[in-house]
Amino acid sequence: MLRCAQHDNSEMTIQTIQPAPHALHGSIRVPADKSISHRAAILASLADGKTRIENYLQSETTHATLDCLRALGTEIEMHDATTLSIRSRGLRGLSEPKDVLFCKGSGTTMRLLAGLCAGQDFLSILDGTHALKRRPMARVAEPLRAMGATILARDNGKLPPLAIRGGKLHGLDYALPVASAQVKSAILLAALFADSPTTLHEPSASRDHTERMLLACGVKLQVAGCKLQIEPATELRITHHASRIPNDFSSAAFFIVAALIVPQSEICIERVGVNETRTGLLDALLRMGAHIKIENVSEESGEPVGDIVIQSAELRGTQVHGDEIPRMIDEFPIFAIAATQAQGETIVRDAQELRVKESDRIATLANELRKMGAQIEERADGFVITGPTPLHGARVAAQSDHRLAMSLAVAGLVARGETIIEGWECVADSFPNFDKILEGIR
Repeated sequence: MLRCAQHDNSEMTIQTIQPAPHALHGSIRVPADKSISHRAAILASLADGKTRIENYLQSETTHATLDCLRALGTEIEMHDATTLSIRSRGLRGLSEPKDVLFCKGSGTTMRLLAGLCAGQDFLSILDGTHALKRRPMARVAEPLRAMGATILARDNGKLPPLAIRGGKLHGLDYALPVASAQVKSAILLAALFADSPTTLHEPSASRDHTERMLLACGVKLQVAGCKLQIEPATELRITHHASRIPNDFSSAAFFIVAALIVPQSEICIERVGVNETRTGLLDALLRMGAHIKIENVSEESGEPVGDIVIQSAELRGTQVHGDEIPRMIDEFPIFAIAATQAQGETIVRDAQELRVKESDRIATLANELRKMGAQIEERADGFVITGPTPLHGARVAAQSDHRLAMSLAVAGLVARGETIIEGWECVADSFPNFDKILEGIR
């Protein structure tokens, strides 16, 4: 049902998806949360002593972060594929890297490490793949420069690589132009090394994993709605020297939508992080008539987790805009697949941030879904999809975007005929065993 093939003259792989022959059933576990994995490793590299991290995401991007932390002098021991220990020399124990910090294709790695390196009194150079070199970095570089770091970059300081000479930072009062957890986290990391408090104002709430972890490490941080104030730190203390990463809501999203649109399906996705700053997709789908329940809610390492139970449903169109956008910013590719099967119009606006993700997710979604017969209108800050549309199999391209690739695979489950996805290798960025889990519930 799923077939993967290697092209002879390149590293590009293709994935072939056949329509689902029957309903999807079963209980599954998706990989660890990517956002939390990055942050847990970075903060452990600054905290006094040794920290054990369990259920760390095994992916290209999260291992890029580990490689960069090693280059900065952090001791990291891998016990198995998802369990590691990090031994730190404390908040000011990092050392100047002897080579470029290669972030691979990970925007999270580059942006968060830019904040970390801005606080260090040495030179760091952050670089990455060709795709990462196209990602905008001015939104991180500008506030870090305002704090006192020297940052050089291509295209008048906007694009990677970044050369950072840090240290001697000052606190600042800064209003983020867009709600971005990566930019916010970069500034918070730099603020640990500043000589005075830093205040941030978000236009709307973005994911708050960094704030939760900093508070758990004893950092003086006040959060009042979309305003944050952080004090400089002298040390980070990890009270529990073992933490377990929840399973990733963004990875679960593909299976949530698959179960909704393949008739007669019912699946359970176990121990998923259900932090409300991440679950905007659930709110949108519930408005559309989705049958979704969260059961067995508890807490793991300061994050709420639960089992998500999904039954197939007839969906209707909805509108998504405003404060809901940052709460589902990574889920719009798979949300678009749900919209193709919903009755009426689904309208997304205020989502221009999608144009500067791993791909221009507005343009690539429109181009690739049209190949499958979807009625989608591209707009400057979003899209309009009219449904329900009978999709048909086609040859489509992942455009080096892991979330687009997996979303197209889910679309292939309800399409007539075979769907061929070019560039499947990018799925390793966040979900290397996606195809195996999908096959297990078919």
